[in-house]
Formats: sequence, structure tokens, C-alpha cells
Amino acid sequence: MRIDVVSIFPEYLAALDLSLIGKARRDGLLDVNVHDLREYTHDRHRTVDDTPYGGGAGMVMKAEPWSEVLNGIRGARESAAPDERPVLIVPSPAGAVFNQKMAHDLAEEEHLVFACGRYEGIDERVVEWAGERFDVRPVSLGDYVLNGGEVAVLAMVEAVGRLIPGVVGNPESLVEESHSDGLLEYPVYTKPSEWNERPIPEVLLSGNHARIARWRRDEQFRRTAQRRPDLIAALEPAALDKDDREVLAECGFEVQADGVTAREQR
Repeated sequence: MRIDVVSIFPEYLAALDLSLIGKARRDGLLDVNVHDLREYTHDRHRTVDDTPYGGGAGMVMKAEPWSEVLNGIRGARESAAPDERPVLIVPSPAGAVFNQKMAHDLAEEEHLVFACGRYEGIDERVVEWAGERFDVRPVSLGDYVLNGGEVAVLAMVEAVGRLIPGVVGNPESLVEESHSDGLLEYPVYTKPSEWNERPIPEVLLSGNHARIARWRRDEQFRRTAQRRPDLIAALEPAALDKDDREVLAECGFEVQADGVTAREQR
């Protein structure tokens, strides 16, 4: 997979050289390229922003440098077909919320481009223009505002990159983790078996793999019900077995043919 990131603070992306993503780059599993938007300006001040039409606080990123850098990125892949449309991700609080399903979808793409906006954002005409050349997707990390897109891009590149085959050493760890099945991950423990007078759950010492698997799934339901009840409501009833339904009932949820709902408190 090729990943291009455009920013006015390329040093912000230095973290992409660390940990598993950095190793994947060195091993050739990920081709990550960081571009300095200021290198695509043509004035001595390397200006990338200007005042907004209509007035208002803040500055808006200019269209010209963005069009130049994006054209350069699109033309840099010699192996790309003429009609190929790379995915252009524009981090924005006005975008679709990033989640694990989106990470899996993006991991199937060959070429991702991330546009790190700053100030009040990028001139909207850039997004419209890019739509003729890229598959443009405004994406948000959540319902809050950051100073720029770099933090969001670091999170998204890591979430997507770790799904590329070979990046994570044990692929089974990608299956048994939060959001892989719509639930939060179960609690985990390591040695010693007792710490500060706190023993680990007895079932984990039983050696009974079926019991352990059931306990872990039950804990997923309990943790999700407590911390993210919205995820419980999104579960597909047909995928829930008798034991699943029993633990959901303990957690205050009722499974019906048309969905999972919280029982009314009396």
C-alpha cells in the first residue's frame, strides 16, 4: 500500500517511523511519503493561507498549493492506471466518523492520500476539484475539534496500517480485539496470578478453553453494556446465541427479532 500525507508540519509525522508502522515501512510493506505543502508555494513567504471571503475569524488554506501537491502525488505512481482514483482522506470535524469498519475498508485500497488541513480548513473548491481525480472522503475522529489534521492522520494510518498483512506479527491478535466483532475487548491479565491481593479470574487457570472462550465473550458483553451501550443496540439479533442473550439480559438488555434494546428502568 502507498500512503501520502500532506502537511505544513511534516515533522509532526515523524512518529510514522516508529513502532510497527515504522518497521512496516522499512520492510517494504508500507510505502509512506510525507509532503511539505509549503514546497508547493511560489512566493518568498511560502504562503499557504489567506483571509476568508465573507469575513470571519481565522484563515483559510489556499487552493493553488493543494492542487499542485495533489497533482504531483497522483502522477508519481508510474504503475497506476490512467483512470485510477486514489482515496483522498480529508480529516474534518464535518466528516464521517472513523471506525474499525472504515479502517478495514481503507486497508483494501492500494493508495491513500491524507490532506492535513490547518486554520479554518481548506478552500472548499479544492475538495470539489479533487473529486474529479480522487475518491474524496472527509473523515472525523469524533465530535471534537483539533488544531490540524496531523493527529487524526497518525491515528488513521496506524489503524489502517496494522491491518495490512504482515504488519502485525500475530494476525490472530487482530481478531480478538475491541470492535472486531462489534464489541469491546475482554479484560486481559498476566503473571503473577495474584497481585496486591487481587487474583485473576479462576476460569483463566482452568485450562478449559471452551469455558475461557465463553467467559471472555460474556465479559465483552458486560464491558460493552457498561461503557458503550450504543454498540449493544447495534448488534444483529440473529447472530446472538442463547448464552449471549442470557448475559445481555443480566446487563439490562432485551433481544427481540427486530433489535436489541435496553429494558426500561422501573
